[in-house]
Amino acid sequence: MVDEAELLAELQRLRVRVPQLTGALAASVDGLVLAQDTPGIEPEGVAALTAAALGVAQRLADATEQGAFRELLVRGTDGYVATYAAGEAAVLTLLAEDRVNVGRLHLEGRRAGTRIGELVTTAARSEAAAKESALRARGRARARTTPATPALPVRTPKTPTLPEQPNPQAGTAH
Repeated sequence: MVDEAELLAELQRLRVRVPQLTGALAASVDGLVLAQDTPGIEPEGVAALTAAALGVAQRLADATEQGAFRELLVRGTDGYVATYAAGEAAVLTLLAEDRVNVGRLHLEGRRAGTRIGELVTTAARSEAAAKESALRARGRARARTTPATPALPVRTPKTPTLPEQPNPQAGTAH
């Protein structure tokens, strides 16, 4: 599992670099919160909505032949919601005031998305390697503790024989 403390530290560094951010959230592409710094906002709801928006954005990019999803920007009357790809398995969603420098938001959001993607990918690889190692160790332990099965004798089935019948033609001499 990805280290939530590392992700949270990245989100907090991002908020320092872009003071107009009002919230930051890292989530899996299926809408599970990985880390969040979103005071006053329900992170689970934002993560679920981000996953839904991501699905639509990906389909839109595919339908218009614009390539893989990279980012999504929504501007409301009171500010921005920006979502950035964070590797293959995660997304970064940022909430910002209306007066944010959008160029700076994109620059820092893309950098943070790349870093979060690296953290998530590294954690996933480590977890997969640990599982594989545990399975191999379990297999070796079983091989050491399982006694060899003795070979069973091979038995060939007996073919049933019919009792001898008297031959009506045998035994009659003329």
